[in-house]
Amino acid sequence: METVRSAARGDPGGDAGRLNPNFRYLRVTVDGRVAYLALGNVVPGPQGPVEVWYSARREVLRFQNGRLVGAVGLLTEWREVAVPELPSWSELAGTATAYQWVRTRDVMPGYRFGVRDSLILQKVAPPQRSALQGLDPNSLAWFEERYQDESLGGTFANLVGQTDERMLPPARYAVDLRGGKETVVYGEQCLAPELCFSWQRWAATKP
Repeated sequence: METVRSAARGDPGGDAGRLNPNFRYLRVTVDGRVAYLALGNVVPGPQGPVEVWYSARREVLRFQNGRLVGAVGLLTEWREVAVPELPSWSELAGTATAYQWVRTRDVMPGYRFGVRDSLILQKVAPPQRSALQGLDPNSLAWFEERYQDESLGGTFANLVGQTDERMLPPARYAVDLRGGKETVVYGEQCLAPELCFSWQRWAATKP
């Protein structure tokens, strides 16, 4: 793991030229600052493999099929995230119907365990602005994941007991569906209302 962390970069300017081409990377942008996280390992998960990414400052992000399922070493941490079996990205891209689902997470600080989020996931048009680099946004399928509106949610929203402190800005995903594959190449995620970031899969250039 020390080798992986040494391969990651935490430079304010995000110097991609210093990345080790033997590693796979995420380009993460927070408040205009860029860092590169290196893929440490891939572990089995109940809903598919989980990618574990490490920064040079020992932050760790865990993603499963493009969705954040763990974050430690940051001001807000998601220690455990439970994600149910969800439709494939191709299925979601083929329907105009929004998909409702519930995420459960443990949040630090504050020892908030079992926080339940009632979410709506649906395909959206490519955004006018994003932190996506080097790719045509129109070549990707875009999705937005937002909180269920309690005023419209009825019984479903009431069952999960939403509160204002859990309401986070919407997440976005950009998925490459070409060639029969489903690769989430870019995402936007908030761990807390004041802690949001974007991420993109990034390949180091060989000298």
